[in-house]
Amino acid sequence: MSNTRIERDSMGELQVPVAALYGAQTQRAVDNFPVSGQRMPAQFIRALILAKAAAARANVELGQVSAAQGKAIVDAAQGLLEGDFMEHFPVDIFQTGSGTSSNMNANEVIATLASRLLGEPVNPNDHVNCGQSSNDIIPTSIHVSAALALHEQLLPALLHLVQVIERKAGEVHPFIKTGRTHLMDAMPVRLSQVLDGWAQQLKANIGHLQDLLPSLQSLAQGGTAVGTGVNAHPRFAELFSQQLTQLTQVQFTPGTNLFALIGSQDTAVAVSGQLKTTAVSLMKIANDLRWMNSGPLAGLGEIELEGLQPGSSIMPGKVNPVIPEATAMVAAQVIGNDTVITIAGQSGNFELNVMLPIIAQNLLSSITLMSTASRLLADKAIATFKVNEARLKEALSRNPILVTALNPIIGYQKAAEIAKKAYQQGRPVIDVALEHTDLTRAELEVLLDPEKLTAGGV
Repeated sequence: MSNTRIERDSMGELQVPVAALYGAQTQRAVDNFPVSGQRMPAQFIRALILAKAAAARANVELGQVSAAQGKAIVDAAQGLLEGDFMEHFPVDIFQTGSGTSSNMNANEVIATLASRLLGEPVNPNDHVNCGQSSNDIIPTSIHVSAALALHEQLLPALLHLVQVIERKAGEVHPFIKTGRTHLMDAMPVRLSQVLDGWAQQLKANIGHLQDLLPSLQSLAQGGTAVGTGVNAHPRFAELFSQQLTQLTQVQFTPGTNLFALIGSQDTAVAVSGQLKTTAVSLMKIANDLRWMNSGPLAGLGEIELEGLQPGSSIMPGKVNPVIPEATAMVAAQVIGNDTVITIAGQSGNFELNVMLPIIAQNLLSSITLMSTASRLLADKAIATFKVNEARLKEALSRNPILVTALNPIIGYQKAAEIAKKAYQQGRPVIDVALEHTDLTRAELEVLLDPEKLTAGGV
């Protein structure tokens, strides 16, 4: 028996695997784009399937497809989402720039399943794709998939990271360490102040991402081919967004100008830019952890990260800061993804952006990577590190920069001389200051008290 069947489309006949749910247009894409072996992201395909269900519901209400056809389409979409739907979506990321191949892949698969459920033909174009074009449903699916990924993955992960950092800040509040600027010794800080700074960075990023959600939840659907809405019912965009909102429990609305949402991907570029900023924050936190953990003998050795695995194939006993390193690599990848999205965003030629699949891939990759890395950083690095109090006190006692506290009393020039002598002689600054000022040890102990210095003021 043959393992293929004959399928037909507007360009003629071709062979399709006999068990495949898709049809001729999907097979042409599989044949034409053997580029990377990477399929469109599962989050994107999920959003596309949800969009097809929402469209069917809207079209039934508008009388554009029969109630039976609409129900079959919705049931087919829901059945896909309940199983391993990705096996039915083989089209490569690097395909036609509008994502038409992925749209037709969804149309064909859903039409096949809906036809089986209904017992009569459901057409991929006339029924599943009713009121739609690849040119509006693919930009819509980018927005929907990214919005859902932010709501379900990244924002909860970042909030978890903030909560872990703030809880750890409370635990380490008693510990005071040498601050550093330019990687050089500076005035003392509480370890809790360091962590609070990290938490505030992340809170700002969360706020900026939340600010972008209304734009991301504004959809191109209803614009069809070029933004005019040809072949779509005048109320289709409104009802589509209502139905999608019911299916996802996330508020989606029709875009105020569909030409802008089809001809450009400015919202995706803006979201990616904020993801890049978040990645920069994660890299800063990861690198701070690596520096504080460095050593343990020849580095700073201020904290000890949880040992998770052997660090060397040749050096016994070596343990490396693997979670911060992984986080830094994730951040680098997200920064790279943003560059791709920036270049792709400028490919809005007249009425259509023609790099939509790679925008979807990179946007969702950034969200997924940072979601996972944020939880790992929280649970396997920040929550579990230990403080080396002896090392902190040793460095503080020898830090000549503490003399900064004497500036208002003895002046900058005199304080600089004392700092240099303390450094050159390897002596505590309090001992050198006692020799070169009229201040008593008791007065110096108060003025140079690291705990007092972390509170600021004169």
